[in-house]
Amino acid sequence: MSPWRLSVAPMLDWTDRHCRYFHRQISRHSRLYTEMVTTGALLHGDQHRHLDFNTEEHPVALQLGGSDPADLAACAKLAEQWGYDEVNLNCGCPSERVQRGAFGACLMAESSLVADGVKAMLDAVSIPVTVKHRIGIDQIESYDFVRDFVGTLAQAGCQVFIVHARNAWLKGLSPKENRDIPPLRYEFVHRLKRDFPALTIVVNGGVVGDDAIAEQLQHVDGVMVGREAYHNPWSMAAWDTRFLGADANPHDSREAVESAMVEYLGRQAESQGLPWAHGARHMLGLYNGLPGARTWRRVWSDHHLKALPASQVHAIAHRREVAA
Repeated sequence: MSPWRLSVAPMLDWTDRHCRYFHRQISRHSRLYTEMVTTGALLHGDQHRHLDFNTEEHPVALQLGGSDPADLAACAKLAEQWGYDEVNLNCGCPSERVQRGAFGACLMAESSLVADGVKAMLDAVSIPVTVKHRIGIDQIESYDFVRDFVGTLAQAGCQVFIVHARNAWLKGLSPKENRDIPPLRYEFVHRLKRDFPALTIVVNGGVVGDDAIAEQLQHVDGVMVGREAYHNPWSMAAWDTRFLGADANPHDSREAVESAMVEYLGRQAESQGLPWAHGARHMLGLYNGLPGARTWRRVWSDHHLKALPASQVHAIAHRREVAA
């Protein structure tokens, strides 16, 4: 079974260490990714803030944003030293800020430079080096473009490609619009697997629900889920047993997941002085679709309760939920 069979996408401002700990309470064996961290932030900023993670998060990958081979190699070394299971290069983000930094989706137009970066990282570390990218940029809609991009990087030694099955429009669309407006072309990703059978090909983009995951796994090695996993986290509840060969899930109910998070938030407050709201914001979708979910969510979002310990907020949320 591929280590990349099921994973949760790197999502800026969302998949921090507290979010990943929360997701780990629902799926123990899916692969988790950090938010994108730029090479400059790692080399010149607070490494502890960017690289610290909980041991429970394994398997966990660090996603890098950058284009300079030497900087990428240095940051890959940091990823390995800190204990990450993988380093992933972002070649898919379409934001203008990322473009100004000469990384993200615009790198798909510079496959030789990306190949140099991949090779530099592979020479520097023993952990897997992977690439996340789109199927094209702007109005380039030919399959040949993404095929040649993957082929060039494969020659440099990359063996794992996570493919968001949409083009990235570098001008005219916001990052949010780039996640919805360019059409999905899963057939491009499926064709990559047929053309490069020895490579690990993972599809990303718009896959919602276990049946859709199962369908995609008929064609590719893995599925990466993004917004659905964040907004409806309980959608991951059957992943371990249905797709990842586990005998049991980490917890058998949403209530048990919430209780585990309350304990975690309490430990974080005691050891790190972390306000519970920093971690609790990631679990607000836990009861989506159930009666009382809105009231429960309102309690965990109430800034008037932030001075209370998480255990008390937990009790209030469920008293109000019952009353609702």
